[in-house]
Amino acid sequence: MGTASTMACVAEAMGIALPGSATAPAVTADRMRVAERTGAQAVAMIAAGLTPQRILTPEAFENALRVLLAIGGSTNGIVHLAAMAGRLGIEIDLEGLDAFGRQTPVLVDLKPSGEYYMEDLHKAGGLAAVLRELRPLLNLDALTVTGRTLGEELDAAGPGFPQQVVRPASDPIFPQGGIAVLRGNLAPAGAIIKQSAADPALMEHEGRAVVFEDLEDLAARIDSDDLDVNADDVLVLRNIGPKGAPGMPEAGYIPIPRRLARAGVRDMVRISDGRMSGTAAGTIVLHVSPEAADGGPLALIRTGDRISLSVSARSLNVLLDEAELAARRAAAPAPAERPADARGYRALYMRSVTQAEHGCDFDFLRAPAMTARVPRLR
Repeated sequence: MGTASTMACVAEAMGIALPGSATAPAVTADRMRVAERTGAQAVAMIAAGLTPQRILTPEAFENALRVLLAIGGSTNGIVHLAAMAGRLGIEIDLEGLDAFGRQTPVLVDLKPSGEYYMEDLHKAGGLAAVLRELRPLLNLDALTVTGRTLGEELDAAGPGFPQQVVRPASDPIFPQGGIAVLRGNLAPAGAIIKQSAADPALMEHEGRAVVFEDLEDLAARIDSDDLDVNADDVLVLRNIGPKGAPGMPEAGYIPIPRRLARAGVRDMVRISDGRMSGTAAGTIVLHVSPEAADGGPLALIRTGDRISLSVSARSLNVLLDEAELAARRAAAPAPAERPADARGYRALYMRSVTQAEHGCDFDFLRAPAMTARVPRLR
């Protein structure tokens, strides 16, 4: 369930891609047929006046978020959906997303949350098999590119058949949605964790911070035999967010320090203001916002601080009082100026890029006003 596969499923759930198009493997005749049908449907949409604005409604985004949670989809899906929605004047509400997650179990047995692969989901009936199980939670009146509603397309898909990849809602892979939203004094604007791919023993954890300043610092020290680190520590990597890297690379999958990996350690709590691939697994907190390079509290953490993670309470905190954090903020030196940030496209990027919860998009591409907020709880 990498990011590309995730977004294919999300696009189909939103109605902006043809029903049955999400899961066909690239090398199959099914994919060729999807391509041909897509071209024909695009022409038909022009003739019918069926524009994307009519399809990409708040209801469509709610369907997309339901599916993202139920398939154990990539954490990158939140960034992409937030950017798309923001350009349409729709705000993705992280609190609402988390509430959706408490209602929406993971149903698809795909790596990294499960055992199977995307081609297995295709053989099991594709996304329609997932949508059938989610039907009571979906906006069935949402329009699709065919001109029919999502409910009408589900009816046309017919009943499912016995298979092992998509679980019934009564027997899920994971009892809640794949992604949980965290907040606290380390992430005032939010952070996320792919809880369906995390170690249950680490989802309630307190440990000593081991801080890496940036990717160069990580590369220089992570495999050193002299690194002062233990299995119950919390690895913190900062300055890999939208502005810090810049560009928010998929570097949040911090490797286990070599000395610990040799001793058999397979997972640790890891925290960053960056992203990771949808194929990655582990107890990894991502998208910490505001990022360190934008004045976020992650910039104030020092090796030796105690960090508390509670997925059940949806909290992420450094165990320091506000007075200490304020003193550190006042004493912190101003960020060093990078000459490359001062001119051209990079200067435009640094002035205009938004944080993860707004899609890492340019602020001038977002709609002038937000006219809807999703998801809305029912």
